[in-house]
Amino acid sequence: MLTYQHLKSKLGICSPRKPQVMDTLLLLPLVLMFVPPSLNMVESRKAPISDYFEYSAVNCRAYSASLTDFGGVGDGTTLNTKAFQSAIDHMSQFSSTGGSQLFVPPGRWLTGSFNLTSHFTLFLHQDAVILASQDESDWPLIDPLPSYGRGRDAQGGRYSSLIFGTNLTDVIITGDNGTIDGQGDVWWKKFHKGDLSYTRPYLIEIMYSENVQISHLTLVNSPSWNVHPVYSSNIVVQGITILAPVNSPNTDGINPDSCTNTRIEDCYIVSGDDCVAVKSGWDEYGIAYGMPTKQLAIRRLTCISPTSAVIALGSEMSGGIEDVRAEDIVAINSESGVRIKTAVGRGGYVKDIYVRRMTMSTMRWAFWMTGNYGSHADNNYDPNALPLIQNINYRDMVAQNVTMAARLEGISNAPFTGICISNVTIQLSKKPYKVQWNCTNVAGISSGVTPEPCMLLPDQGPEKIGVCTFPEEGLPIDDVKFQTCTYARHL
Repeated sequence: MLTYQHLKSKLGICSPRKPQVMDTLLLLPLVLMFVPPSLNMVESRKAPISDYFEYSAVNCRAYSASLTDFGGVGDGTTLNTKAFQSAIDHMSQFSSTGGSQLFVPPGRWLTGSFNLTSHFTLFLHQDAVILASQDESDWPLIDPLPSYGRGRDAQGGRYSSLIFGTNLTDVIITGDNGTIDGQGDVWWKKFHKGDLSYTRPYLIEIMYSENVQISHLTLVNSPSWNVHPVYSSNIVVQGITILAPVNSPNTDGINPDSCTNTRIEDCYIVSGDDCVAVKSGWDEYGIAYGMPTKQLAIRRLTCISPTSAVIALGSEMSGGIEDVRAEDIVAINSESGVRIKTAVGRGGYVKDIYVRRMTMSTMRWAFWMTGNYGSHADNNYDPNALPLIQNINYRDMVAQNVTMAARLEGISNAPFTGICISNVTIQLSKKPYKVQWNCTNVAGISSGVTPEPCMLLPDQGPEKIGVCTFPEEGLPIDDVKFQTCTYARHL
């Protein structure tokens, strides 16, 4: 710590007397030299303000800085990785004294991967673009996820995500709809050509953390998955727009993975893969890690995904998935509305799934479950590890221009049970499949469903229209409230 006596010795003031006014005047220039210019720790109320705004967040911060205070240059060509990391490293010292917030002002801020800190907010101005470097050397390699045993694209490690954090508490990534551009085209081409030695990076990944907020951002052109909270709890993803070409590989929107107490709401996603993919590890690695995804709420989602699902459960679900509640979902031009993906060797379970008030338009399948999604991490999976799929509830849905109502394919010696579908009206396309319900190795009931379901889902009659349940009590994450926070940058 910089003490008064230390400063006096630098100026040659050695008398033992108490500080006098003249001492203070002499010391003032030196004091200012030691106060980081990046932090507005003690602001004069009369100092002119160049930037001021309010925003909603779970927690507000005591200290503020701009990326430009740490040498950031928003010209789209200058690499800002050191500026981001220097700013965050410096601001981490305030985690126990009110936390800090880093403002990314208007501009195009080229950067490689950087790491976040606890009790920290990264805020993007509406005209700010964080631009991902296309140079692989700007992306450090990290170990594969323990519940996967390998990378998703290749054996071995993976590239760190653009915005990365691990073992954090209370971290917020938000903005006034600022943009994070992954510039993923170069990665997609390498993937298609088989030129990748390691798994592609994600845009945002938060690991082993708690109390996470990701909100009010536009994410475009991710190299792979967009938002990936993993081994974490108490997560809010809100007001996110995700845009990727519909033919881009594995550009999943939001993938809660072995997470507890999560809510995803008010998001718009156009994707080359599943819009929301709920996961919990892959085959024997996920079984051994044993960390489920549970207590997940998905609300007011609008999705376009012509080759994938709006909500997918799996296929990596070996740690288990339970208590998922999705409501008020709009699906447009997508392959399927809700899809459960699993296989022999996965183990784990998908249970207590509740979906209501879903509107679908131009779909291949409204509902799809498969026990034959056969990709495996390696050949060491246990063929006796059979997944448990039970208590799946769909109700109060309408769909139009649908090619096939449902494709429900369980596993012969592990049927999917407790399926309940009620109050669902599906209008078919001009060229529908001849068979509208393909059901094998499943069991359940239905009520008020058009077209009429298969015999394995017998109709219970109109008086049972509400037979499929949806929990009315809230989840713990619903108790998390937002407050109005401010940022003020003084001249």
